[in-house]
Amino acid sequence: MTRKQRRLTLIAIGGIVLALAAALTLSALRDTITFFASPSELALNPPPPGKRLRIGGLVKEGSIVKEGVLVRFEVTDGEKSIPVRYQGMLPDLFREKQGVVAEGTLEEGVFIARTILAKHDEYYMPREVVDALKDKGVWKQNEGGKK
Repeated sequence: MTRKQRRLTLIAIGGIVLALAAALTLSALRDTITFFASPSELALNPPPPGKRLRIGGLVKEGSIVKEGVLVRFEVTDGEKSIPVRYQGMLPDLFREKQGVVAEGTLEEGVFIARTILAKHDEYYMPREVVDALKDKGVWKQNEGGKK
């Protein structure tokens, strides 16, 4: 084997090792990546059962029902609403008409939340939630966005 052939062989082996490392990394990340959806998007294209995702919008007025540590409420984007079930401690800022992001799975039309995130001050709301609310005409700049 000549020097040129050895060099090409080493480069090919290095490329294969890098491709294998990239494939392993991407397959490991596939289980931890969560996508965002609004209630209207979920109504149009429901995800497969067990797929982790995030939903966001506003907590629908009059929808909060607390039964011990189990909390039921609805997240709305002004057009569609989706029922959410969460078991655990809610953030202190969680309330009606408040921006919220829930992470979990959609099972039989009910979103089973594993994590609830409420906006932490009067100006913060995730960009995806703002965009979804703007699309539905619900977003009011002076009530939740930077001026």
